[in-house]
Amino acid sequence: MKLVQSSQTIFKGAFILTIAALITKVFSAVYRIPFQNIVGDIGFYIYQQVYPFYGIAIVLATTGFPVVISKLLTEQQEKGNGEKSRFLLLISFLTLQIFGFLCFFVLYFGAGQIAAWMNDDKLVPLIRVVSITYLSFPITAVLRGYFQGIGDMVPTAISQVGEQAVRIITILLLSYLLINSGHTLYIIGAGAMFGSITGSIVSASLLFMFLWIRKEWNLISPKKGMFENILLEAKLVVKALSMQGLMVCLSGMLLILLQLADSLNLYSLLTAGGIEQSLAKSLKGVFDRGQPLIQLGTVAATSMSLAIVPLITRERLAANTASLQGKIQLAIKVSLVVGGGASFGLWAIIRPANIMLFENEYGSDVLGVLGFVILFTSIILTVIAVMQGLGSLLFPAITVVSVFPIKYMLNILFVPLLGTMGAAISSLIALALVSAVFLLRLQKMTAAPLFPLRLFRKVTVAAIVMVIFLKAFMYITGPIGGGRTGAAIQALSAVFGGGIIYLLMIIRGKVFAPGELVLFPFGSKLMHLMRKEKDKQW
Repeated sequence: MKLVQSSQTIFKGAFILTIAALITKVFSAVYRIPFQNIVGDIGFYIYQQVYPFYGIAIVLATTGFPVVISKLLTEQQEKGNGEKSRFLLLISFLTLQIFGFLCFFVLYFGAGQIAAWMNDDKLVPLIRVVSITYLSFPITAVLRGYFQGIGDMVPTAISQVGEQAVRIITILLLSYLLINSGHTLYIIGAGAMFGSITGSIVSASLLFMFLWIRKEWNLISPKKGMFENILLEAKLVVKALSMQGLMVCLSGMLLILLQLADSLNLYSLLTAGGIEQSLAKSLKGVFDRGQPLIQLGTVAATSMSLAIVPLITRERLAANTASLQGKIQLAIKVSLVVGGGASFGLWAIIRPANIMLFENEYGSDVLGVLGFVILFTSIILTVIAVMQGLGSLLFPAITVVSVFPIKYMLNILFVPLLGTMGAAISSLIALALVSAVFLLRLQKMTAAPLFPLRLFRKVTVAAIVMVIFLKAFMYITGPIGGGRTGAAIQALSAVFGGGIIYLLMIIRGKVFAPGELVLFPFGSKLMHLMRKEKDKQW
């Protein structure tokens, strides 16, 4: 095993993992649209009720644990401790396998209680299917950590993309076949959840394939005599996985915890308020249409800001305080600009977008409000990445976990009064509170202002101008937006036109300095759109 030490290779590896993460996130958002078209709103409700449990398993297998394992492995390789590297991988696997079995045990044998909590006993088989995923994630996490530890990010990237692709193919294929065979929506939901198993099998198989092709299995397999006098090392590995790994995993569960809160009490609150069960399921399914929209918007908003995080880490290691603060401010600024544009833009065109993607305009008002989750989520995820780059792990994890009880309690308060609109409002309030906590903490850590009032003013003006343009465009083109094809033309045209208006307002208003703008794709060309010094700024 060869340790890759050059910074160029490290950044190349980070780039590979970033691209793989973006692809899988886009896949994760996009497949929900044809899936909803196949199974309808009630079928979508059934799937989304159980999805958060799978989402948690995916985070465990792809974020914190592989990162910590790779870090520990790198340290051992630097010391030339080959035997301790073997031991590290074995103990990591055993620790995660015990944890995975506990999760499986809770979900499989507690499925009845969880389904009762959700007020839908028919969800029991789906929860049990998902529970099996927790038995396979440890081997995937360990092998990804191994490959990342030796500086090879390709196996991890391929396994992530392969897992998501096979899972999506399984979901869509089984859903199509089962619904045409006349099976119930709950059976179809269980078939869709089976995709989590096929995906995990393919992911592990791909990782083992790389071991076999490269003949590296003998480098990580247990060896006789390796367990002598290593109790202390075992404790250190378990502690690192339990603290550092789990903290990073929890920090990556923001949207999943929001969905989990809705899964546990939104449907039951609707039925408790006197809404008939079938209608309540349909309302929850319509509400869940917002998930792919939020995911796509968040990916767009965070991909640019998170690309700046490696620069933040580099400046921190170089102890360049002034440049470090500038990069942090830039990352937060990008998340605000892109997240704000996506949220306001989606709100303005939500009706044709809803028809284009989901065949009708049901729940458009709720989905428009829910779209502002993109703004707060973009800011939070960016701040989390910045804090982790600064070496803070515990605070982001605790703060993210607090989203769940806040959201759960706000649902109890608002859903009986406003229905699914209350659930959307509770999401915004919970995320706004968490955003404020994160920004205050980051400002204290950096001792520098993060959001100048001038920035707020210019972004707000740009968003308002874009919304006015989009609403006028919607009014003028109203006659073509009735059918699905017309709605698609209207929505896509509005996205293009509104995006140009917003971009021009942001650039002409000099929200970004020339030195910041050149860091973005086509930044040198965008600089030509900036106002001249003699021009009056708005």
